[in-house]
Amino acid sequence: MINLAITFLIIAIIAGLLGVTGVAGMAAEMAWILFVIGVILAIVFWVLGRRPPPV
Repeated sequence: MINLAITFLIIAIIAGLLGVTGVAGMAAEMAWILFVIGVILAIVFWVLGRRPPPV
């Protein structure tokens, strides 16, 4: 997820430099959404991995 977020962020920066604001805005929004989902999943998997093994 974080890799996709970085990819969309780079696309947003390049599109912004080229003046394509619609594409830049959409790519930035996708980057933010994927970043938040990636962080949430990382926290969930970290918490699940910290549980003691079942008996």
